[in-house]
Amino acid sequence: MILNKKLVIVLPAYNASLTLEQTYSEIPFEIVDEVVLVDDASRDDTFEQAERLNIHHVIRHENNRGYGGNQKTCYNKALELGADIVIMLHPDYQYTPKLIYSMASLIANGVYPVVFGSRILGKGALKGGMPVYKYIANRFLTLFQNMLIGQKLSEYHTGYRAFSSEVLRAINFEANSDDFIFDNQMISQIFYAGFEIAEITCPTKYFKEASSINFSRSSKYGLGVLRVSVEHFLQKKGLAKYRIYKKS
Repeated sequence: MILNKKLVIVLPAYNASLTLEQTYSEIPFEIVDEVVLVDDASRDDTFEQAERLNIHHVIRHENNRGYGGNQKTCYNKALELGADIVIMLHPDYQYTPKLIYSMASLIANGVYPVVFGSRILGKGALKGGMPVYKYIANRFLTLFQNMLIGQKLSEYHTGYRAFSSEVLRAINFEANSDDFIFDNQMISQIFYAGFEIAEITCPTKYFKEASSINFSRSSKYGLGVLRVSVEHFLQKKGLAKYRIYKKS
């Protein structure tokens, strides 16, 4: 427990058996109260590996619900456990668990309600192996999003995220897509609800075992990002109404 706040780490897992143990072993358990792993119908032995590691809360989707669907289960379980702070950590070891303390501290001390680990702050993205086309797309999409949403994030596409329970209860994340665009919809909801997001520099690690979507799915995701940004703009200007912005 950190500053009398209950900290729950959620691991949205899919085919993560090769990297799960390394990720889990670096979690700072001296401040973490609970760990939740949701296995989204993996085709490998992720579920069995999680049980071998004695992760207390392991949930298995019998059918693949998608990245967004996985997160919905993660956050609902964390709130059910009484979390004050929830940190999503990918079990593919692309993001270092060693930043958990810093991210949780910003929320526990009331500095920010949401904290992202940014791969773009600093100069480590390309050095860490981020494909050039993804880096360029990241920069373009982030610029477009900042312009329409009216913010100054360094990136909208990191999967390393920490939330206060207040934020998760205030936004209607259940209304979001079950696909990868879920992440961007959450950011839009958070800003629309009036919350701020802090960023800290996060080292980038791309390697064979780390999860990554292919070019085709990346293109679909990019188009979805553009759509979410336009919808946010229209919602904010009162020119349209979208279901995801209704309070939960």
